[in-house]
Amino acid sequence: MRFLIACLLLTCIFSQAQTPLPPQQPYQASAPLSWELKNARWFDGHAIQRGNLYVENGVFVAKKPPKVNRKMDMRGQVLIGPLAEAHNHNLQTAWGWGQFADAYIDQGVFYAAMLCGDPDNVAAVKPLAAAPAAPDVSFITACITSSDGYPLAAVLPEPTAEAAAAQKQIVLVDSPEQAVQQWPAIKARGGQWLRLVLAHSERPELRQMTEHFGRLGLTPESAAALTRLAHADGRKVVAHVETAADFDAALAAGVDVIAHLPGYANMLDEPPEHFAITEAAAAQAAHQHTAVITTTAATALFKQEPAALAALRDVQRANLARLQAAGVQLLIGSDVFIGTARAELHALEDLGLEPATLLRLATVDTPRALFPGRKLGCFEPGCEASFLVLGSDPIADLAQVDMPMLRVKQGRLLTRLADVAASSSQASASTADAPTRKVAGKKSGKGKATTKGSAKSAATKSTAKTSGKTATKTQSKTTSKATSR
Repeated sequence: MRFLIACLLLTCIFSQAQTPLPPQQPYQASAPLSWELKNARWFDGHAIQRGNLYVENGVFVAKKPPKVNRKMDMRGQVLIGPLAEAHNHNLQTAWGWGQFADAYIDQGVFYAAMLCGDPDNVAAVKPLAAAPAAPDVSFITACITSSDGYPLAAVLPEPTAEAAAAQKQIVLVDSPEQAVQQWPAIKARGGQWLRLVLAHSERPELRQMTEHFGRLGLTPESAAALTRLAHADGRKVVAHVETAADFDAALAAGVDVIAHLPGYANMLDEPPEHFAITEAAAAQAAHQHTAVITTTAATALFKQEPAALAALRDVQRANLARLQAAGVQLLIGSDVFIGTARAELHALEDLGLEPATLLRLATVDTPRALFPGRKLGCFEPGCEASFLVLGSDPIADLAQVDMPMLRVKQGRLLTRLADVAASSSQASASTADAPTRKVAGKKSGKGKATTKGSAKSAATKSTAKTSGKTATKTQSKTTSKATSR
């Protein structure tokens, strides 16, 4: 797996070397602005709504603010909430942050979850994540597997039992008794979430094979014991799974979220039906309110014959259909180290999910799951004024999500142009000012056109050089510094 990822990254690096990209300025945030958005259209999680929107002090408000910094006619454009990435690892080190944080903002992904960070590395990243022009990130710093479990094979220089015991990044548990013994150390790692690894839990004979060292995971009994300890302590649990049997074991343990739709990979070349979720399992997940992070974009990282890939995609479609029919909460997550949730959005579109459903998952359901105490993905008074401006209706053309014209986070304009960020709050209009009198014999259309043009020019200037898909530069050190999925 480590060799595979290295080859993929090197291919990406060498392909980009043919056409080097010019250096780009980092994103900056303006001061909080008051906005009047006339003739707006926005996605409310179900359909496109119409009306005027107002922003003051970082939230949407019911009435026009007394002083407006930005007055824009939004005719023809559509607002959506920013996207969320529920499963990645590229922002959990300072090096990864420097490589990828701006790509999140560029692609309109303002919210993210990093699922296996070392406490020291995460401590270094948190001040960076607190900046106004940064994505908001939830970090998991308690990552637990077995002493021969995933991801040890990917993160150890030598995948041996001695090296596994010596490392401090991942907690190792091999029995329910060890779970109790290790619990004080697990709590000391901080955070409100644990990440457990279940991998081929239905095949204990693999533990006797040296070639599978570092690629397995917890026993179902250990996962259940850790989940009970976590819930008793007020913490939640997300479980990495590989197979349908792992999915069942995670449900039996009572975890809160399952990371990976079974069938995202087929490392042991098993029959596709080995990854098929049953209707009973889907119903149980719905009954227990267990959410599922999809990660179907990650399948493209694994080299497979066309027929095998097609069979795996068929299983993914069937799994998604069963989960949706049962009412299971799906969350958008890519687990693509050089990507973001946008990759997963299009992977799920290819599997047949409708654009309106995908927009709801990416801009409403997933952000609220990552940050449940906040009013995200909505446009009513009191909701955080974070949004993307698109050129047209993304329900009719989901590719519009790839080309945000404007990025606003909590009322702040996000831009790569430092002068625009610095001057955005200077232009303002007071609603208390007397209206401009029309000059007799002259039409007022010219003045109106100027107002529209000046408002749109700021948006054009702030988004120049940033629209469309931005290729992210990667370096060969990605493999050695990235924490595995």
